Amino acid sequence: MEMNLPVTAVLAADSRLGEGVLWDEARAVVWFVDIKRHRLWHFDPATGSNAYAEAPEQIGWAIPTEEGPLLCGLKDGLYTFAPESGTFTKLCTIPGEPATNRLNDACTDPWGRVWFGSMDDGEAEASGRFYVFDRGEVRPAGPSGIRITNGPAVNAAGTCIYFTDTAGQKMLVADLSADGVGEARLFADTAELFPGAYPDGPVVDAEDHVWTGLYLGSCVARFSPDGTLVATVPIPARDITKMAFGGSDLGTAYVTSATKNMSQQDMAAMPLAGSLFAFPAPVRGFAQARARLG
Repeated sequence: MEMNLPVTAVLAADSRLGEGVLWDEARAVVWFVDIKRHRLWHFDPATGSNAYAEAPEQIGWAIPTEEGPLLCGLKDGLYTFAPESGTFTKLCTIPGEPATNRLNDACTDPWGRVWFGSMDDGEAEASGRFYVFDRGEVRPAGPSGIRITNGPAVNAAGTCIYFTDTAGQKMLVADLSADGVGEARLFADTAELFPGAYPDGPVVDAEDHVWTGLYLGSCVARFSPDGTLVATVPIPARDITKMAFGGSDLGTAYVTSATKNMSQQDMAAMPLAGSLFAFPAPVRGFAQARARLG
């Protein structure tokens, strides 16, 4: 079950809360965020060049759009980001969201809709829920009453969407179509498999298997479409947050990590924590749809 693949720290980002990793096919770069440092990173695997832009607030995710800029989820709403100028422009707030909440993770579906979650910034109240951004309109869609949301993730055909209840140690799945989303049901109870770890950001591969980072788990885990654990890949950091498939053949796995809950002793034991990692994926991903702003 454990796959010992060659994992490399490709960028020493020193992230307090690295998240939201994804591959931008058009620009051939990896985007990811450091939520707590308000940083939006890009990394070019061909050259190793990298830099970050300072967001005006905590930033949970950034997704390329069909129109050109990136659509970003910040603490106080949705923004666009222009990579050429480094400018963030506020698009809208999220109606009904408490001021103590922030946005955390997101994905697109084949129709260009963006699915994202909110959560209590203090990670104490079950005030988080999921939303969909559909060509300029934001509406609640999916589970609610969650303390720490992660995902969603959508399969290539757009027939399934996966939601993560991180604190509850559960991954959920619902049917998806162009018309909307069905009722979420249990996909995997990770408390039984990883009692001391928590499922974080998910992603689906080209074989319809679901991968998730394991916070406090030092690995990423792969689940079959029926929710059976089939593999783990150890990562040389403790708090693993999210994985994405990238590279020209979508055959490289990129993984973000966090340090915000690590002590000096923890960091001494795992000095690569907070890095962006990469390893040759045993299966490829699929091209993610770009978001549609309108």
